[in-house]
Amino acid sequence: MPETKPRILKPEKPQDRVKKSDRRQQILLELKLRPHVRINELAQRFNVSTETVRRDFEALSSDGLIARAHGGASAPTQGHYPSLDERTGAQVEERERIGNCAAGLVQDGETVMIDSGSTTIEMARALAYLGTECTVITNSIPVAMTLGQGAVQVLLCPGEYLASESATIGTETLEFLSRFHVDRCMIGSSGFSTEGPSETVRGFAAVKRMMLTRATKRHLLIASGKFGRKGLTLVQGFPGLDSIITDAKPKGELLRTINSAEVDILVAGKH
Repeated sequence: MPETKPRILKPEKPQDRVKKSDRRQQILLELKLRPHVRINELAQRFNVSTETVRRDFEALSSDGLIARAHGGASAPTQGHYPSLDERTGAQVEERERIGNCAAGLVQDGETVMIDSGSTTIEMARALAYLGTECTVITNSIPVAMTLGQGAVQVLLCPGEYLASESATIGTETLEFLSRFHVDRCMIGSSGFSTEGPSETVRGFAAVKRMMLTRATKRHLLIASGKFGRKGLTLVQGFPGLDSIITDAKPKGELLRTINSAEVDILVAGKH
């Protein structure tokens, strides 16, 4: 009877580390399924250190996507902020003027990032009317639909669909935007104070921040009714802006801060 060779047991392959973008996407998905996630639990699941998960939490928190809690994180809770549909019916004349002024800055052949919001939708309408031949990258479905039938080439960002804003947000959206360098970006914001533009809608601050870093010329479209307001998350300080397009000139401390930062103020005139 032939001698049986001893079986050699191979060590089990350690669980692969989950890459950063996938970890953060999974954290957001988990918070859709349950109200709270814990650092220790996620570190074990992802095969990373607790410090790595803490850094993930800090990044997602600064983008307004989660709320930090002791030993973990939860979905952000915030007061009511008007939906896109509600905002679209307010300050129509002011937003049209701002949109027309912003659209007039875009030249044929330029590349432009446009974020989601009621004022940027007005800008898209004006741009479509002008027939400017340009390329637009946007996370806003209404902006894409407004521009998609004309001379503009539109690239729509992938990502998590935020129904109340008809827009995409999240890790996939940010990664897509990071692939491009554009001539201009046009962003709006929930509030505008001496600290800079701020955002209340979940996930929007991160999208705006990324657009600002990828553009040569950076424009904030903001109605004067938002002067002095502060949203949940700061988007960017004044050094990150080139111009503010608004319907009325700021006053007082806000005006002094803007002038000190050498940011241009473009006041949209009446037609």
